[in-house]
Amino acid sequence: MGSSRPASRAFAAMSPVAPGLPPGATTDATTHATASELSARLDRLPATRSIWKLVVLLSLGFFFEMYDLLFTGYVAPGLVRSGLLTASTPGLFGTTGVAGFIAALFAGLFVGTIACGFLADRFGRRSIFTGSLLWYTVANVIMAFQDTATGLNIWRFIAGIGIGVELVTIGTYIAELVPKQIRGRAFACEQAIGFVAVPVAAFLAYLLVPRHFWGLDGWRWVVLIGAHGALFVWWIRRHLPESPRWLAQRGRLAEAEAIVAALERRVAAEHGGPLPPPLPPEPVAARARFRDMWLPPYRRRTIMLVIFNVFQTIGYFGFANWVPTLLIKQGITITTSLMYSSVIAIAAPLGPIIGLFIADRFERKTMIIAMAGTSMVCGLLFSQVTSSVLLILMGVGITLANNVMSFNFHAYQSELYPTSIRAQAVGFVYSWSRFSAIFTAFAIASVLGHFGVGGVFLFIAGAMLIVMLVIGLLGPRTRNVALEKISH
Repeated sequence: MGSSRPASRAFAAMSPVAPGLPPGATTDATTHATASELSARLDRLPATRSIWKLVVLLSLGFFFEMYDLLFTGYVAPGLVRSGLLTASTPGLFGTTGVAGFIAALFAGLFVGTIACGFLADRFGRRSIFTGSLLWYTVANVIMAFQDTATGLNIWRFIAGIGIGVELVTIGTYIAELVPKQIRGRAFACEQAIGFVAVPVAAFLAYLLVPRHFWGLDGWRWVVLIGAHGALFVWWIRRHLPESPRWLAQRGRLAEAEAIVAALERRVAAEHGGPLPPPLPPEPVAARARFRDMWLPPYRRRTIMLVIFNVFQTIGYFGFANWVPTLLIKQGITITTSLMYSSVIAIAAPLGPIIGLFIADRFERKTMIIAMAGTSMVCGLLFSQVTSSVLLILMGVGITLANNVMSFNFHAYQSELYPTSIRAQAVGFVYSWSRFSAIFTAFAIASVLGHFGVGGVFLFIAGAMLIVMLVIGLLGPRTRNVALEKISH
């Protein structure tokens, strides 16, 4: 995976001395910096160009991740048309239908999040960010040349492992790099850039899936185009420092100090004046172990997030992965359904873009509850309307609500655990959304077959109601609170 030390040295070389220190002063961490002081210095930084550059670079990685995660629903009609998969699922857990293909992805995501989340806590955010992106890119290239349902599912499962690790790592990385006052907007930025991949994937599917180019089905081109993300991996990696919080937690205080000092100097130059003084540092929690998730105060948070993730997945992916198929079940042709899906998908990045203006004005838990309710109402209306305009409007409403909820809960769950177990704890609770999605694919296929589109959205509405209750009753407040204080 590689070490974070070269990046730490390269980043530190830009600014060997923290602002405000006299010329020649040392930046040795043993003389003037502790883990809690470094965190306080990060949290007081104004949100200048250098801070947002780090967020944008991580968000570019998220773009390719979301493309690979969400092209599933858009290539599904092409896989059926080519004869590799069937629209319906033979038997409850058949592997030759679209549901089996979706389930293979989420089985991989489950393994990646629950079994491999510890990698970023052990080897660093930067190395795992890079390695997991390369992993799923290679797996998808191989998948694009498969000619059997079994081959498709195996390589989709392998790609899902890498995507699962990446999802956990990026959220952890962003939470630890940015000042506390912009955490919500940083996650909104990540998702705004990432969800641009949704209309891109949908539009490419609309253009390519019904066609055949140079001996390859159109769906294969949609998959291969996403693999170009690998070209950007090393460029992005060169411009990212390791998380200073992670380095400090691992006892590598000198490296963490050098990165924070470099960032302080760049931010001070862009800010055009002295930096505000750090607030009194919050004590950094002692290095925790995985089993500490089940001790107060984390036990209540863990139970809440496990229940939340089981049910939010039904609402989110129940629509996102099935929208072309649901439209076809409404009597719309494959080409028209892909066109409608493309229009609906344009709304995907708009929710996080709205979040750039409102994310840090409202509590995360309040936004999650409100958006789950909005998605529930729009979904029930979607199942009842037949007008093309109303179908698109309700689809846009569901997409907007789901994606505003998405950036809020990704920020939320990243805030609720200490640095030493943040990646594996988030991986554990988030893995339950992937576990849920494995069965959600089959459940929705069954409900769709027996009760139609209306039954699917009643199923989704019930899941969203549980989301609203569990977050409302058990969720703590986190807006503009230092990560270290939330940990206590």
